[in-house]
Amino acid sequence: MAISSLTRLATSTITSPPPFTTALIISRYFTKRIIFTTATQKKNPPRSFKTMSSSLNSKVIAPYGSWKSPITADVVSGSSKRLGGTAVDPQGHLFWLESRPSESGRVVLVKEDGDEPIDITPPEFAVRTLSQEYGGGAFRIYGDTVIFSNYKDQRLYKQSTSSKGSCPVPITPDYGGPVISYADGVFDSRFNRYITVMEDRRVSRTNSTTTIVAVPLDGNIQEPNVLVSGNDFYAFPRLDSKGERMAWIEWSHPNMPWDKSELWVGYISENGDIHNRVCVAGYDPKIVESPTEPKWSPTGQLFFITDRKNGFWNLYKWVESKNEVLPLYPLNAEFARPLWIFGMNSYEFIKNEAGKTLIACTYRQNGKSYLGILDDVQGSFSLLDIPFTDIDNIASWNNYLYVEGASAVHPSSVAKVTLDGRKVVDFKICWSSSSDCLKYESYFSQPELIEFPTVVPGQNAYAYYYPPTNPLYQASQEEKPPLLLKSHGGPTAETRGILNLSIQYWTSRGWAFVDVNYGGSTGYGREFRERLLDRWGIVDVDDCCSCAKFLLENGKADKDRLCITGGSAGGYTTLAALAFRDTFKAGASLYGVADLNLLKAETHKFESHYLDKLVGDDKAFFDRSPINFVDKFSCPIILFQGLEDKVVPPDQARKIYKALKEKGLPVALVEYEGEQHGFRKAENIKFTIEQQMVFFARLIGRFNVADPITPIKVDNFD
Repeated sequence: MAISSLTRLATSTITSPPPFTTALIISRYFTKRIIFTTATQKKNPPRSFKTMSSSLNSKVIAPYGSWKSPITADVVSGSSKRLGGTAVDPQGHLFWLESRPSESGRVVLVKEDGDEPIDITPPEFAVRTLSQEYGGGAFRIYGDTVIFSNYKDQRLYKQSTSSKGSCPVPITPDYGGPVISYADGVFDSRFNRYITVMEDRRVSRTNSTTTIVAVPLDGNIQEPNVLVSGNDFYAFPRLDSKGERMAWIEWSHPNMPWDKSELWVGYISENGDIHNRVCVAGYDPKIVESPTEPKWSPTGQLFFITDRKNGFWNLYKWVESKNEVLPLYPLNAEFARPLWIFGMNSYEFIKNEAGKTLIACTYRQNGKSYLGILDDVQGSFSLLDIPFTDIDNIASWNNYLYVEGASAVHPSSVAKVTLDGRKVVDFKICWSSSSDCLKYESYFSQPELIEFPTVVPGQNAYAYYYPPTNPLYQASQEEKPPLLLKSHGGPTAETRGILNLSIQYWTSRGWAFVDVNYGGSTGYGREFRERLLDRWGIVDVDDCCSCAKFLLENGKADKDRLCITGGSAGGYTTLAALAFRDTFKAGASLYGVADLNLLKAETHKFESHYLDKLVGDDKAFFDRSPINFVDKFSCPIILFQGLEDKVVPPDQARKIYKALKEKGLPVALVEYEGEQHGFRKAENIKFTIEQQMVFFARLIGRFNVADPITPIKVDNFD
C-alpha cells in the first residue's frame, strides 16, 4: 500500500463552500460543484501576545500552533511537482517526467532545450501507466523516438522527440478501455520491436495476467507476441547490446518482490522467440534473496543487485560460463529500493578517460544516500561529493551524471554532475520540484535523525524529528509544542529527511513533526525489514508509540497534544494506534485501512497476498482490524478518501466513519471524486492539509490557527 508514485502538489484556490451534508465530497469538477459541510470554528479563549522587547530583532511570543507562516497550503499545493523518471538521448538531451497538480495531476514528458524546457507530450495526452496500480517505467527514449503509455486508454504510443508538435501514434490495439497496461519497456533494434511488461485485466482486475511481450514497430498494429509467461509477475526485461540475450526479474505469490524473486536470462532465437533460459539468482532454496535491476554492460556482462549473504541489496555480476554470481563490493548498505514501481535505475555504466568501464551507483546507509564510482575489477569505490543526502535514480551521458535527489535544503531535483575522472568538477540543478522555495529558507526546520529504543530490548528504530521553527515567533518557556507523528505508507518503504513543504507547513506554525521509520521499513537491510513479518499492526504501532514517548521524555512535545497521521498503510498504523494504544490524542487517516479482511478481498493482484506474510492467520486478521474494536477508540479522527481508489477502496473509510459516528466520537469524513490512491489535484492537496490543521487545533490544540480556514463539520462535536 505504497502511496502512488506521482503524488505531489500544485496551485489552486478554494472558495468558502455552503453547508450541505456531513460526509464531505469533492467533485472532480471542483470549480463547478462542491458538496460538503462547513461549521463555525469554536474559538478558544484568546491568549495574549507579548513581545520580548522593542528591538526589531525580537521574536513575538505566541502559543505553539498559532504562528503565522508564509508557507501556506497554497504554497504547499502549488509549488511542487513530482518527478516520474529521467532519461538522456544520444545527443545528451535530458528528458524528465513530471506530474502537474495544477492540471489535475497530468503527467508530462519534458525535454531540456536550452533555457526553456519544452513539453513533448501534447495536452490531450498524459504519460502514465496503471501497471500494478503504482506504475512507473511509463516511457523509454531511443534515438529521437519515445514510446510511452497514455493514461486515458493505457495504449502504447510512438512519438518523435525532435519534431516540435509531433503527434503520437498508437502501436498497440484498442481494447475499448484501459484494460491492458504496459510498463518497463526496451527497444529491440534487432527485430524492430518494443519489449515490455504487459498486464492484462480483461478477465479480472483482481487476478490479472502479467507477461513479457514484444510489440512490433513496423506500423502494423497487432496483438503483442508473448515472449515470457507462466509466473505471477515480471519486471526489468533488459536486452544485451546485440539483442541476443534478455534478462528479467520474476516472482510469484505469496511473495512480494523484496521477499523472494528470481533473475532469469533467456537466449533469443533467429525468429525472435526465447528458445533457452537459465536462472541466474533466486533458484537456490537455501539462499533467500530478492534480485533486482539487471543490466548488461557494454561488453556483454550481466550485472544486478541482490541481498544474499549480508541481507543488504549489493551489486553482483554473473559469470555466464560457470553460471555463478560474484559480489562486487560487499557493504552493509542498500544499493537498491523495494520494487513498488517499475523503471528504477540505481546504477549506470560509464567510461573513464582511458576508456575503462566503471559503474556509477548510489547506496543508502544509516539514513543517508551516497553517490560514487565503483571499479569492479579492482574492487574499489570512490565517493563523489555532492550536496544531495537523498538519491533515487541516475542517468549518464559522456562525463555527466544526471542525479535525481534531494536534501534538507533541496527539494526533489535533478542535478547535472560533471565528472573529471572520479571527481566532481561541477554540480548544477537543472530541474526542481519547487524552484522558488528557497525564499522561505529562514522558516525551514532541519531534520534531526534520531535512533530510539523500541519495546523489544536491544532493538532500535529510526525517525526524522523536525522542531518548530519560525524566525518571527517563539513560545513561552513553560509550553511544550504539539507533535504530529507521521507513519509512512508501504509498509515496506522508507521515509527520508528531505525538504518537504508539507512538513514545513506544520513546523513553521509551531508544531513539532516526526517522520518514523518503524521496524519493517526499508533502508536498513533485510533483518530490519522482516521485523514486520506476521506483526503488522503490532511492531509499527509499538515503534510509533515508542518514538512519541522518546520525544516526550526528552522534552520535545506536549503529552496532551500528541497527534498521528498517515496515508495508505500509514493510515492503517494510525487507526491501529488509536484503537489499540492510548498514546495519541487525535489522528488523521488518509486512504487508510480499517478492515484487513476487506482489504485482502478487494485489493489488486500485486498486493493480494502481501497481507499473508504481514499479518498471519485468520485470527490475526480479525484481531488487528481497527473496525472490529470500535469500542477501544477514544479520541477524535478525521478521514480522507479518494473515490476511485483501487488499492484501498472507499468502503474502508466509510465503514470506520459510520462506526465511530455511531459510537459518539468526534469524526469527519472527506471524500474526493476523481482521486485514486494518493491525491493528485492541487485543490484536494490544499484542502486536506488545511482541514487536518484546523481539526487538530479545534479538537485538542488549545490554540487558534492564524490562517483563515473554514473548518468542515465534525460529527459529535459541532
